[in-house]
Formats: sequence, C-alpha cells, structure tokens
Amino acid sequence: MTKMTPLLERNEQFASGYTPAGLGLPATQLIIVTCLDHRIDPALALGLQLGDAPVIRNVGGRVTQAVIDDINFLAFLAEQLFGGQGALDSLFEVAVVHHTQCGTGFLADPGFRRQAAAATGRPEAELEAVAVTDPHATVTADVERLLASPLLSPKVSVSGHVYDIATGRVTTAVDARHP
Repeated sequence: MTKMTPLLERNEQFASGYTPAGLGLPATQLIIVTCLDHRIDPALALGLQLGDAPVIRNVGGRVTQAVIDDINFLAFLAEQLFGGQGALDSLFEVAVVHHTQCGTGFLADPGFRRQAAAATGRPEAELEAVAVTDPHATVTADVERLLASPLLSPKVSVSGHVYDIATGRVTTAVDARHP
C-alpha cells in the first residue's frame, strides 16, 4: 500500500459515474493561473466543475514565461478549433489568483533565499522575483506582465484576484481588460 492507494480507490468511485466532457471552449471561458499550495483549490473555492476551466498551477501562481507560452498555445488552439464558429471577439479570460500567507514569502528573506538557491540550483534573483509577500501587488504586476506580452492574443482578457487563506474569500484586485 502506498500513499496513493486511497486516492486510487476514490478514483474508482469517480470513474464509475464519469461522463467525459467534449473538446470545446471551457464552460466558463476562463483560464485560472494560481499557486500550487494545497490550501487553495480553485475548484472548491470557485465552485468549478469538470470542464469549467483549465487551471495552471505553479509556485506562487506567478505569470512566468512558461505560463505565457501555455496561454498563447491555448488561445491559438481555441482560435483554430472554434474561431470559425461565429464572430469570437473574445476567446477567454485569464484570472490570475495569488493568495495570502504564500510560502514563497519566505524567499524575501536573503538567508532563506540563499539556502533555497543552493538546494534548487535556481539563481537567487529568480527566487526573489517569485516571492509573494503582498499578493495584491504581485497579482497586479503579473496581470501587467501578461497584458504586456506580445504573445497574448488581443482576444484574451486578463484579471487579477486574491484568495484569502484565513476566510476563503476571493476578491478582485484588477478588473478584466484586454491588451
């Protein structure tokens, strides 16, 4: 028995009543970018169901080049598959969601950051850049970074939000807008 065994048993229950979602635009026309922290589950916090929205999760929920590349590909795919079905002037919204009490906040401490750099092989400056000490400020910066990317389709809008670990509430920090 491994730690995965109980989850595989739960999966059997899930699979017994499973109906696959068809390929199409997500039901909410939304992509969520958020932290991989186990205390935030966008499906639970936002009431999402299977097929409602793709979720991109990484350390801090930061908009990295990899996230920009993923969003660019999803926009290209949506345009290719569904662009001919009526006049799509908007493909989807990207909701960037940072959260309070983020573990990346420890990276603001030079000593911790130095140890993290030695342990991970990542440059200290790169680690410092992902630190989320003020989620309102970092989510605003990440929304601006995504909006400024020349790769972002003009048919994609971007918004920024903050999830409060203490209350479970999500508040809007940056209203949705197009590049």
